[in-house]
Amino acid sequence: MKGRGMRRKDREVDTMEGIEEILGRCRTCHVAMLDGGAPYVVPLSFGYKLMDGGVLELYFHSAPAGKKIDLLKRGGKACFEMSDEGETIRAESPCEWGYKYSSVIGYGATEFIYDPAGKREALSALFRHQTGQDVAFSEEQAAGICVFKIVSTEFTGKHRTGDVPSVLKGKG
Repeated sequence: MKGRGMRRKDREVDTMEGIEEILGRCRTCHVAMLDGGAPYVVPLSFGYKLMDGGVLELYFHSAPAGKKIDLLKRGGKACFEMSDEGETIRAESPCEWGYKYSSVIGYGATEFIYDPAGKREALSALFRHQTGQDVAFSEEQAAGICVFKIVSTEFTGKHRTGDVPSVLKGKG
């Protein structure tokens, strides 16, 4: 896990345990890619796996064709963001108002999964994350859909304190 440097070090989540806590609460990941010179972003359900060495794999499924798939197949990095929204922080002065939140933002390479066993494993991770249930997908169920992942070593977590679990507070 490495980030691009965070201005607000007091809000940085700098442990893998903290990152996993945020990921566990989020259900939608916004994936951004380039469409010519313009950004294109889509909200997607996701699953994930934290790997050794600070690698995060995010899993997605989709119809086999469409704008998103065309753009992702062109290669390059994708950007992703997910957030767990909290409540408004009220204060006497409007300039002191804020919002409690936790988020993970990062970059990574997109890889399409064609191997039937790999597709089933990714779909199971996605379903487990979204529902909390372990389901084994059949080869037939996985055959008609597109499955891809974003592999990232460049991601950061951020939070605004309040009702945020202590595991997010990190070491810094």
